[in-house]
Amino acid sequence: MRLMTRVVSSCLALLAVPSLAADGPVCEASASNVPLERHVRQVYLDMVGRPPTMAEYRFYQAKGAVLPEDVASLMEKEEFYGRMRGYHRALLRSNISQSIFVNGDMRLADVPVGFRPLGIRGNPSTGLRGQNGAGCDAFVMQDACNDGANRQDPHLEPTTKRCYDNFNVPLPVTVDYSTDIYRCEAISTATDCNSAVGQMDAAGRMLPAKHLLFCDMRRVGTALVPHYCLPQAMTVAGTTTTELFDGANQNVIAFSMLAATGQTTRLNRCGLDLELNGGIRGRYRVPAGCVQREGVVMTQAPYWDASGATQVPMCAIEAQARDTNPWTMESCNTGRFTGDRSCGCGPRSNRCESANTALHNARISAFNDEPVLITDSVIRRNEDYFNILTTRRSFVNGTLSQMFRQNQSPQTWLVTPPTARDAIPDVPLADTTTWAEYTRDDQASGVLTTPSWLYRFPTHRARVNQFYEAFLCKHFAPEPGAIAPAPEDSCNRENNLAKRCGCSYCHATVEPMGAHWGRFGERNATWLDPEKFPRLDARCRDCALAGDTTCNNECGNYVMQAFDGDGANSLGLLRTYLYRTSDEESNIVGGPRLMVQRFMQTGELERCAVRNMWSHLLGRGMSTQEESLYLHGLAQGFSAEGHNLKALMQSIMATEAYRRID
Repeated sequence: MRLMTRVVSSCLALLAVPSLAADGPVCEASASNVPLERHVRQVYLDMVGRPPTMAEYRFYQAKGAVLPEDVASLMEKEEFYGRMRGYHRALLRSNISQSIFVNGDMRLADVPVGFRPLGIRGNPSTGLRGQNGAGCDAFVMQDACNDGANRQDPHLEPTTKRCYDNFNVPLPVTVDYSTDIYRCEAISTATDCNSAVGQMDAAGRMLPAKHLLFCDMRRVGTALVPHYCLPQAMTVAGTTTTELFDGANQNVIAFSMLAATGQTTRLNRCGLDLELNGGIRGRYRVPAGCVQREGVVMTQAPYWDASGATQVPMCAIEAQARDTNPWTMESCNTGRFTGDRSCGCGPRSNRCESANTALHNARISAFNDEPVLITDSVIRRNEDYFNILTTRRSFVNGTLSQMFRQNQSPQTWLVTPPTARDAIPDVPLADTTTWAEYTRDDQASGVLTTPSWLYRFPTHRARVNQFYEAFLCKHFAPEPGAIAPAPEDSCNRENNLAKRCGCSYCHATVEPMGAHWGRFGERNATWLDPEKFPRLDARCRDCALAGDTTCNNECGNYVMQAFDGDGANSLGLLRTYLYRTSDEESNIVGGPRLMVQRFMQTGELERCAVRNMWSHLLGRGMSTQEESLYLHGLAQGFSAEGHNLKALMQSIMATEAYRRID
């Protein structure tokens, strides 16, 4: 910028903007042919994204030139910073709207009947209640499950029902046969199952006495109507069905079906008893073919409820707020809570989400904005531009603040809090426009470790590729003339891609570089803290050696199967350490910040920043001639100015190439 001031001072008679040629700045005579009005318009479009007003045109006509201080003044306008935010949003591809997998399983929606309880629908209901989409019984209060009015199927229920187990975990209060497995037909002429025995309705249906236990009272609208249920498999050709009776040989208690394929299936009568999953107390499962529903309780309103209510009706399973399963002591504060009957949605339903997607979409928008705000803060403060890749500074609005502080939606958002929860600024949930600055923990490295970057580029390799494209202006491709190896070449079976024939052209660079994100999860935004995720986990190793490749779903980040000798020697090793040399292991420890520091020594970051900004201002990349004329000088000037982006932009705008674009 100081260089521009000196040059322009000697050229005030012209539309004076200097050019950086290979031998330094000169005042080119051809500049006198550039119409002032066109140049003013061009500068305004690039700096503030709009044409000049008539008053601004007159100002420069009277002045006779656009001077460096004029451009500097434009660079302090909010319109300029808005342009720069748009530039960096595109550069970083900061949009994760298609990166977050949400199928609605975590969302609480109310059932518009009965007590109108909030509850989870979708896949979790299969494990909790026995059928996809099944909710709780909206007409029964859990604490009153033994009231006479709540005994819907006396012939299927015990004389005295238990509403809770010994640890106050809600138990089923009503039962139906699943229409996924049974064909259930209404007996419309009867008021209950006992009176339906032997009766024939208008459609010719009759419930035999021996099948009384396969009748259930199910709701048609709000009314309870007896339904006669038989397994659908009984109608499949080639299936032999055997009825199994109780001890008195009066009631059928199960159907045993032998298919033509030789497969045998047994379907027992439904009741309120749960089965143990894997024989472990506290891990319940619903018997096959049954839908077992718990009732409703009044509980604390969800965190997103803005109605002012303190208590709302909610399904008894979802209303629980435990931190651990009381039987197994397994944590409820992970994604497994949806399949654990004892966990629930947590205090104020923090583990679940609202059926109204506005909050979810607001979080996506906030995560998209975070890296853009980091770059904005660096440019506003005239800091070294590459702080955007290394700074620990970040920002939260209300949706992110409360998500981190209250551990909200941990299944949908697999994001590690960037610092201690109570150190994150406390911004009200509904405040989406206030952004509070704070400092992240040591592992943070500018935009490269934001959830937006980690989710948008979900694998270590994808993160390397985007870094190369955005900040080094490089692309991964095989070397010219590279020939793919013959299919029978044993090198094709090499599991280490950095060594595999035909792959090593790129992966010899990609794999070691990807290790810089080795402590960050893939397909999520979690931080694998060394204290919780050691380099070698003995428990995971022992599980792997015993053939247990899941180890209770706690070793997903570790090598649990051997596909070659290195894998056999690496069981229980954090996966990112597999195939790493001792030098490459330092990349895992140093993280993305170490990678940036290394590239700062090569000049590649400066040259790519010049290329990117050149394309932004001129609307095209540098030609070969322009590279030889400008690239080296602009990169050197950028470095000399402390990597000040505004100074770089002024230097590019000082070139004849910029002044002459259409």
